Amino acid sequence: MIQISERVKNLAESATIAMAAKSRELKLAGKDIISLSLGEPDFNTPDFIKAAAKQAIDDNFSKYMPVPGYLDLREAISEKFKRDNNLDYAPDQIVVSTGAKQSLINTILSLVNPGDEVIVPAPYWVTYVEQVRMAGGVPVIIETSIDSDFKITGEQLANALTEKSKLMIFSNPCNPTGSVYTKEELEDVAKVVAGTENFYVISDEIYEHIVFNQKNVSFASLPGVYDKTITVNGVSKAFAMTGWRVGYIGAPKAIAAACGKIQGQYTSGTGSISQRATKRAMETDPTELQFMVDAFKSRRDLVLRLLGEIDGVKINVPEGAFYVFPDISSFFGKSVNGRTINNASDMSLYLLDEALVALVTGEAFGDPNCIRLSYATSEEILTEAIARIKNVLDKLS
Repeated sequence: MIQISERVKNLAESATIAMAAKSRELKLAGKDIISLSLGEPDFNTPDFIKAAAKQAIDDNFSKYMPVPGYLDLREAISEKFKRDNNLDYAPDQIVVSTGAKQSLINTILSLVNPGDEVIVPAPYWVTYVEQVRMAGGVPVIIETSIDSDFKITGEQLANALTEKSKLMIFSNPCNPTGSVYTKEELEDVAKVVAGTENFYVISDEIYEHIVFNQKNVSFASLPGVYDKTITVNGVSKAFAMTGWRVGYIGAPKAIAAACGKIQGQYTSGTGSISQRATKRAMETDPTELQFMVDAFKSRRDLVLRLLGEIDGVKINVPEGAFYVFPDISSFFGKSVNGRTINNASDMSLYLLDEALVALVTGEAFGDPNCIRLSYATSEEILTEAIARIKNVLDKLS
């Protein structure tokens, strides 16, 4: 009998990937499934980025590349940080990785020792907690609710800090909630971070360009926290490049060097053609992406209007990303045909079985009262999906 490591046995499967896989299985079985589970733009990669990749192939970018990324790409990322984020990261403070997910685990493994506490505001992206556990860290969850727009305060962070605290990980704009911290809200948290020693923050800003009524503020740009912050970003969301697998960090030089050292033993450099395409993306003014942002805002408004017509569904107004995270706890304890909804996981399976709509349980994101719906699809599909959801929710009593 093969003895799988305890590390793998204790590792939870990604709930979003699992739900997407189940949706595909049901579709193959002939079920008319609408999947709103994956956080993937339905747009195609812009043609000017694809052209850069094609040119790179013709120019024979087919050899091993530097572990932290081509120098001219890191220079382009450095300029992007200055242009978009008011951040000054030199090329040797930047590491390009195979997706933002690898950027995260590189950083966590570089900073976290077994037993170190890592603060994670909930709701959180599913991978944060599992990566912390892989590194032997102890996740410390700060709970929020829809009433606070799923945001933490500086006071909550201060109350969570102990002598074992090493790191905090959060996303802004947030996956799964779509919430966006204002500058004032971030400054409240930054004041606490600035007063700590040997404590760092991973600011996951992968959705930075998908904001609707404000400009996203980079955490590292705030007073007193630049040297304590690792800024994680990538091209998957804003540039519709999920399959190209490119992420990157801007960090203090010692942390960037540690991440490069780890990556050198895991994967080495990110794919050469993807890097050349990413260089073109980094040179792009964010205004060229506005058509996608406008479409996401229109979809958000549609989803909020339709969900608002369903009794018992509690919603807030997400100001970024492409998710809504409704509180459906009012349905807990209700049933139909002998089937009782006790939690968000029950609700997700009920909607999949009866409405043929795939969502993700909020339990996977640290909030058992909510479900996540991705609106990265057409308004026609969203309208049909929410009509199906309303129909089966109305049957619960």
